[in-house]
Amino acid sequence: MVHLLTAAEEQVDRLTDEHRFDVALLARRLLATIAWVGRDRTTPLPLGVFGAAAAAAAALVVAAARPADVAAVVLIGGRPDLAAGALCRVRAPTLLVAGGADVLLRRLNMRVAQRLPGQRRFAVVPGASRRFDEPGALEEVARLSTDWFSRHLSM
Repeated sequence: MVHLLTAAEEQVDRLTDEHRFDVALLARRLLATIAWVGRDRTTPLPLGVFGAAAAAAAALVVAAARPADVAAVVLIGGRPDLAAGALCRVRAPTLLVAGGADVLLRRLNMRVAQRLPGQRRFAVVPGASRRFDEPGALEEVARLSTDWFSRHLSM
């Protein structure tokens, strides 16, 4: 797992939300992470990107910018709508997961899923809120994510 904000930025963000919705910043950092991971690989491996909150939008921006590198995407409880300009260029199979109790994000994620041109799936975790804090909710997210990545990252 990679944190896309520094500790100092996270502190500021707790008070101001200044960085958490800066999709361009998050995408630049995710792209740099992908470049760093790929630097020492002699054999290319399929890469999966997992994003939550505004990092969901950053994951889509990166998938659109680096289609040869990103083989699968999983987005949970996030704001993929913030990547509106990149949606039509996403080629990686994409799973969007929303909590059933979070009506706003459920609708946003469903709309984004409908706009993605490639293979995509929209899944709802019944009764779950935005943070998937309810008993069993994160386990269901983990199961869905594992299944998706297992299917789309196999060599």
